[in-house]
Amino acid sequence: MSPITVLLVDDEPLVRAGLRAVLEAQPDIEVVGEAADGAAVIPLVRQLKPSVVAMDVRMPLLDGIEATRAVLRTVPEPPKILVVTTFENDEYVYEALRAGADGFLLKRARPAEIVHAVRLVAEGESLLFPASVRQLAAEYADGAGGGAARSVMERASLTGREAEVLRLMARGLSNAEIAARLVVGAETVKSHVSAVLAKLGARDRTQAVIAAYESGFVRPG
Repeated sequence: MSPITVLLVDDEPLVRAGLRAVLEAQPDIEVVGEAADGAAVIPLVRQLKPSVVAMDVRMPLLDGIEATRAVLRTVPEPPKILVVTTFENDEYVYEALRAGADGFLLKRARPAEIVHAVRLVAEGESLLFPASVRQLAAEYADGAGGGAARSVMERASLTGREAEVLRLMARGLSNAEIAARLVVGAETVKSHVSAVLAKLGARDRTQAVIAAYESGFVRPG
């Protein structure tokens, strides 16, 4: 199986060195490059084609929010994006998720948590830190584009089962856990998740869950 390839983007060399040391200790993860600012991300993504970009949310020239938008706007098959942050309850983090990031990681995270986050984001079958996403949504979702999100949700016309799957996704359940909860096969759940993403125009489950919170379809808490 091909390794998960990672591009590290942070203006602090010590942070990049620490992440590199943790990730390269894993047999299934390879760090393929580094950058000190979001402005360097697009050419490196095109050149290196990483599976995951681990990117600081706050950088001097181009921050992680704008870099995320730029990558998703200009790269045909964009990597998963994991924003790295000092503070968990940060509006910058929520804006990065709204911009299209797939999850976030705290700089103080333990090595095992860092590795788990990279693997989970690469796989894309679970929501990373669902309780924290709910907390961010509770604080920042109101007024952050709720009207547009409600319109998208209304136009999506989710079936009853798709709506149920979206609610379970928002609680952080994986495809396997949703299958067990609904007593259906894993492939059936995968089909429902794909349908939800397509109807919402979401690139992944994180974006679908953000839309669910912002529209009021799912209430934080």
